[in-house]
Amino acid sequence: MDNAAINMGDTAWVLISAALVFIMTPALALFYGGMVRSKNVLTTIMQSMFILGMVSVEFILIGYTMAFGPDVNGLIGDLSKFGLIGVGYNILEGGTIPELAFIAFQCMFAALTPALITGAFAERMRFTGFAVLMLLWAVLIYNPMAHWVWGGGFLAQLGALDFAGGLVIHILSGVSGLTICILLGKRRGYGKTAMVPHNVPMTVIGAAFLWFGWFGFNAGSALGANGLAANAFVVTQAAASAGVLGWVLPEWIRQGKPTVIGAVSGGIAGLVAITPAAGFVDVLPSIAIGLIGGAVCYTAVAILKERFGYDDSLDAFGVHGVGGMWGAIATGLWATTAINPDGANGLFYGETDLLIAQLISILVAIIFAVVGSIILFKFVSKFFTIRVDEDEEIIGLDVYEHGEHGYNIRL
Repeated sequence: MDNAAINMGDTAWVLISAALVFIMTPALALFYGGMVRSKNVLTTIMQSMFILGMVSVEFILIGYTMAFGPDVNGLIGDLSKFGLIGVGYNILEGGTIPELAFIAFQCMFAALTPALITGAFAERMRFTGFAVLMLLWAVLIYNPMAHWVWGGGFLAQLGALDFAGGLVIHILSGVSGLTICILLGKRRGYGKTAMVPHNVPMTVIGAAFLWFGWFGFNAGSALGANGLAANAFVVTQAAASAGVLGWVLPEWIRQGKPTVIGAVSGGIAGLVAITPAAGFVDVLPSIAIGLIGGAVCYTAVAILKERFGYDDSLDAFGVHGVGGMWGAIATGLWATTAINPDGANGLFYGETDLLIAQLISILVAIIFAVVGSIILFKFVSKFFTIRVDEDEEIIGLDVYEHGEHGYNIRL
């Protein structure tokens, strides 16, 4: 390794950002865990934590080379870096950091993405079927999509922009979650029995750490300690803050009371919306992106879900799927080469090509997520029982699936 070519500041920032993104998966476990009923809190937390371990191993063995290996026909990376063979201390091509630092950063993205899906089917999936389904999803859906957008695949060649994962992470996970929850069916008593969060403070703590980790998620995607990272950092804070307002204000008007769950959900919605645009837009547009993102996601959660009747338990689609779509569109509207010369100008800067590329990419992500999730669900269903039995669901998955209680309280 040529140490003279390594920028120590850039390397330190990317490694710190990788650690920040790592925090997001345990944070998601708390965020989701607080929103389920107490009888399923450990199951919900376990799903995120198990994915963190399982997908990290998968990514090191095969995920990285599929997503970022040399391109094969715009569809997938070759297997030349299977098990990180030959990576050693190589410098990332065209960068200033060791490739291993980039691998560490991308590994955390890969682990978080399927964990987001679990919010859609919470409280009703067997652990064995869940583990197999999520592993296959990571290999056969996430890895190809990451290559198409970030690894030099056909969407990158089309001109699509996704700074930190609006297409690859949020649309893909949100739409897949919606598809799987519909295939799985509603929870017993859904719409008739109250299914309220059992521990709102736990959810708030999880949301706070998600927000904290998101600075690594977005600003770390600059792959350097530079002005682009600083811009991504500031627009992340601006959009998240505006997202709180964008969710709480219509909720307050419609329901008569502003809620804590609404505030933290709005913050996450703003973060999701700015993710694809963070390295391409200026500060003022980021406020609009977050504000609209909060309002759009609130509408999806409060109105669309009720109207269509699907049981997206923790609103993975309403926040991540819908928020990711809006963020990808917003990138096509407000992106400017004044912020990132390697990007493109959006519609509001006089060009239409980027917006067209964004719309095509959104459509590709939706179709791939729906079709891929249906195929994988049907395949896994042939070998494993995915849905828990009625009596197990009534008593709770913590005891039946893991033999544990979240709260051992003796009165």
